[in-house]
Amino acid sequence: MGAVTVAHRTVQTNGIFMHVAEAGDAGGRPVVLCHGFPELWYSWRHQLGPLADAGYRVIAPDQRGFGGTDRPAAVEEYDVFHLGDDLLGLLDELGLESAVFVGHDWGAPVVWHLAVRAPERVDAVVAVSVPFSPRSPTRPSEAWELAMPDRFFYVRYFQDPGVADEELGRDARRTLRDFLWTISGDAPKGAWKILARDGTFLDCLSSPEELPAWLTEEDLDVYAAEFGRTGFTGGLNWYRNSDRNWELTEPLGGRKVEMPALFIAGERDPVLRMSPPDSMGEWVPDLRGKVILPGAGHWTQQERPAEVNRALLDFLATL
Repeated sequence: MGAVTVAHRTVQTNGIFMHVAEAGDAGGRPVVLCHGFPELWYSWRHQLGPLADAGYRVIAPDQRGFGGTDRPAAVEEYDVFHLGDDLLGLLDELGLESAVFVGHDWGAPVVWHLAVRAPERVDAVVAVSVPFSPRSPTRPSEAWELAMPDRFFYVRYFQDPGVADEELGRDARRTLRDFLWTISGDAPKGAWKILARDGTFLDCLSSPEELPAWLTEEDLDVYAAEFGRTGFTGGLNWYRNSDRNWELTEPLGGRKVEMPALFIAGERDPVLRMSPPDSMGEWVPDLRGKVILPGAGHWTQQERPAEVNRALLDFLATL
């Protein structure tokens, strides 16, 4: 993370205690970096310094269920309204009226949701990996059955409390190593294995002969230590609210993302096959760019930090 000073603290927001990493000038424009699954504030380690050096106040929380942030027991406390209210409460706690929100993986739907639900608090939105999608007319669980009745689908597998939790937590380091490798741009085609419906998550993954250059043993140590301590249940609970989120967001279904937006993804990210960015269309009228990085996979800001940082800084300079 270079010479940047990263300060850590715990704040109270929306009924939980949240661990936050911060860098930069407290008077700079705030940029909130929201990680996905299975990640941590640490997933933004390559962005904290360059954004801080450019004059921004960079705020990277461990989101609800992850790392040093609380992990409520009730599954329904991980719906998108709870997750969004955590971030709004974070702004309140820090004395901020609004911020630029950047979200990767699951963090992207959370910041897209904030953009339509609380636009007065969102100056701009950057989504990494997951494009904006209007609310589906079909309940998610029904859509999975229609699309993949006989095939293993990891989100469906994650739905039953305790099942994936035990499998992923059995050897956190192995789970993280193989998952981070398998859907990265470095893994060969076919590294994610297509299984029958009764398969398991770890059976879908491949193991690297050696770690890719962007993921060091020390990086893996950080992830493995945290998930070895917390388990994976908090993050899995985000997936277990897929149908609940669909129900709760019905009143927001026709809203557009009106503020400036940017989309960044890796060319080899499997999410692009499930959710093509062209689907944003009229729903994000001030989309100022779609940056697709050749050869990169799902862990975009870790795999290609220089390119992601340049895209972020160029976009922020337009605000």
